[in-house]
Amino acid sequence: MAAPGGGVEVEEAAAGPALGKLEEEARRRRERLRALRQRTLQNKDGGERENKQFREDDEEETIKHKELKLRNYEPEDEELKKRKVPQAKPASVEDKVKDQLEAAKPEPIIDEVDLANLAPRKPDWDLKRDVAKKLEKLEKRTQRAIAELIRERLKGQEEELASAVGSAKQEGSDSD
Repeated sequence: MAAPGGGVEVEEAAAGPALGKLEEEARRRRERLRALRQRTLQNKDGGERENKQFREDDEEETIKHKELKLRNYEPEDEELKKRKVPQAKPASVEDKVKDQLEAAKPEPIIDEVDLANLAPRKPDWDLKRDVAKKLEKLEKRTQRAIAELIRERLKGQEEELASAVGSAKQEGSDSD
């Protein structure tokens, strides 16, 4: 961009800061490229050893790739016919398909139709559901209270029976 005479530099300075930024980036890029070239030149001496090893690896890989395996191609040459791979037989997938079909079959969830589930619910079904737990607690308390009352009556009857037996003994002893 810059002419050897230096006339372009005056125009660039007049163009403003945008052009100065571009020049700065270009200068940085050139410096990086120079540094990269120097590194590669310095590494050439040490890199020759690595290159020899790299070439040996490449030769081994090319030998591997020279061996042909002909799967779909029918060669006419007898030597190439020896390298032809026999046709692959597809694996049987019938068992896998049967297993998947059996797994996909839906199991019958309801054997019989329950008429109670089909009938419409009464309007207060949700209230009964909510009160059911409280009713269970009350039912237990009621059973305990009933059992306690029965025990008290039995004790009262035992006392009456004992007093009746005691009075009968007294009457029996008076009559003798």
